[in-house]
Amino acid sequence: MSKLIVSEFEDGLVELRLNRPIKHNAIDYGIMDEIKRYLQLLKAKKNLRALILTGEGDKAFCSGGDVKAFQHLKTRDEAYFMLSKMGDVLYELMTFPLPTFALINGIALGGGCEIATACDIRIARKGATLGFIQGQLSITTGWGGATLLYEKLSYEQAISFLYSAKKMSANDAEHMGFIQKTVSDENYKELGYSFIKESLVNDPNVLRAYKAVKVSQWEQSNLYSRMMSEINRCAELWSSEEHHQAVSAFLTRKEKS
Repeated sequence: MSKLIVSEFEDGLVELRLNRPIKHNAIDYGIMDEIKRYLQLLKAKKNLRALILTGEGDKAFCSGGDVKAFQHLKTRDEAYFMLSKMGDVLYELMTFPLPTFALINGIALGGGCEIATACDIRIARKGATLGFIQGQLSITTGWGGATLLYEKLSYEQAISFLYSAKKMSANDAEHMGFIQKTVSDENYKELGYSFIKESLVNDPNVLRAYKAVKVSQWEQSNLYSRMMSEINRCAELWSSEEHHQAVSAFLTRKEKS
C-alpha cells in the first residue's frame, strides 16, 4: 500500500494524504521521496488551484520523523543527510506556486508541525494537538521548521512555541495565529474543504500570481540557505550523547506502553 495517497478533484483541488496510520503518519525516506515527486509533478498542472496536505485516520496529521527508522543515525553527517533531504521537501512545499493548506486531522508534533508550518494556511480539527517538541529529544527543529515559523508568526510568538517544546491545543494555536481555522471534530473534512473552496477565486492564474509575490520575496531573502543553516545546527545536536540518550529513553517508553 502506498505511503502517500493522492486524490485529484474536479474543482482544481488535489489532496496528498500521508498514509501510515499505524505509525501516526510518521515520515521515513520513502514518504519523503513520494511527497517531493508529487510536488514537482503537480506544480506544472495548469488547472490546479490548491494543494491540501492531511493525514490518514482520525488520530494523526503527522507525528514527525519515524524515530525508530532514524535511530541508527549517529553522526552529524548521517543526520544531515536525512534532515536536509526532508528540508528540501519542505522548501518545495513552502514555495509551491499555488495555495497550500494543511488539514490537521489529529496530532501534529515535531516534524509534523514543521510540515504544517510550510503550508500557507492551517485548518485544524477541534481536539487536535500541536507542538514543536523536538527540544524534549535534545535537538531543534530538524527540517527548517524554525526558519519557516519565523516567517509565519511574530518572533515573540514563534520563540515561545519553540523554547517550551510543549504541546498546545488547536484552540490555543488558533488564538496565537498559527491555526487560521478550527472546525468541528465530527465533520471536520467537509467543513475544512468548504473553508478552502470559499477562500479561493476560480482562476488559477490569479492564485499563482499572488503566491509568486511571496515566493520571490523568500528567494531574495535566501530562505533555502537559512533553512539549511538551521538544519546544520540540528545535525550537530543530533550527534550529541544527550540526544542519543533521549531517543533511547523515548523508544523504551514506547515499548512499555
